Amino acid sequence: MNLAPDLSSAAMTVLTTPQAAEKAHQATAMAAAWRTGQLAPGGVVRLPTRPARPERPVLLPPRDVPRRRIGPAPEGRIALLHALAHIELNAIDLAADILARFPEEDMPRGFYDDWVRVVEEEGRHFLMLVGRLAELGAAYGDLPAHDGLWEAAMETSGDLLARLAVVPLVLEARGLDVTPAMIDKLKRAGDAASASILEVIYQEEIGHVAAGKRWFDHLAGRRGLEPRTAWQGLVRKHFRGTLKPPFNEEARQAAGLPSAFYASLP
Repeated sequence: MNLAPDLSSAAMTVLTTPQAAEKAHQATAMAAAWRTGQLAPGGVVRLPTRPARPERPVLLPPRDVPRRRIGPAPEGRIALLHALAHIELNAIDLAADILARFPEEDMPRGFYDDWVRVVEEEGRHFLMLVGRLAELGAAYGDLPAHDGLWEAAMETSGDLLARLAVVPLVLEARGLDVTPAMIDKLKRAGDAASASILEVIYQEEIGHVAAGKRWFDHLAGRRGLEPRTAWQGLVRKHFRGTLKPPFNEEARQAAGLPSAFYASLP
């Protein structure tokens, strides 16, 4: 895989790779090149409006994506794993977009280290899920999916602080709330293999939320803003949904996101 000489261009390669598995492998290659000093920080690129994607799955409005009950029959578990794989594919692009879109912020080296790691881990999560789908006789693209996650990226494309407020600190934090119940359902259905994959993803997503909180606080402080007040204002402005309890307060606290930060948001 040929990667560009700077990090933004390498992230652009991830974004413009249409094949899903190849996108994940490009994320791995970018991370390896960054860690071995083959990529210079920063770089300026002309970003696409949308990341390149495979022809399938068909994208539908969220309300039109069918949902199936998780149980002993494989169909419901396949639907869940397919939906999660689609989320992880979006997560690869969301993290790569952060690396490519905001070079003017001139963040510390640790910021880029964190988001390179996030891109790499999201790619690995995707490959784990599609591997399990294959074991169940299915493949990514077999079922429809929705495009809501990328809509959040476009809503926050003009401001890194808004992007950090919404993507890691709302959307990924929501994943911490709902994943333990998914793991329990898979275990009850006798699917320990799928449950173990979600356990890995769950632990690493705590780190992703932590990275979001760490750099949100850093950037808010640099702008002279109080983090909690700034976050709540940005969520009200840019997030079209609502924050839905119950919250996984233990996991959120482990990520540095205390309940006082989010609980009072209407």
